[in-house]
Amino acid sequence: MHWLLLGLAVAAFAVAFNTTATWLMALCLIFALLFLLGWILGLYSARAGARSRDETAMIDPVELRRLREQAEARKLAAQQQQSGEPPVA
Repeated sequence: MHWLLLGLAVAAFAVAFNTTATWLMALCLIFALLFLLGWILGLYSARAGARSRDETAMIDPVELRRLREQAEARKLAAQQQQSGEPPVA
């Protein structure tokens, strides 16, 4: 969508440079600048959106705590298995 704004800005500049009416030139220049501003904002928005993280992949604190507890339990079980002690229930 933002590339369409760039095309419209170029077209407005072309009309502004080729017209003989002052009011039409001023109007086209204003539109061209607005289209350019819209294109820049759209381009920035598209690039910033592509670099943002996926919020659905984030882990909530409860899930993070549960994963840490599981890791600690596996670590304790591995240590007990290496030392030959029976696991504690």
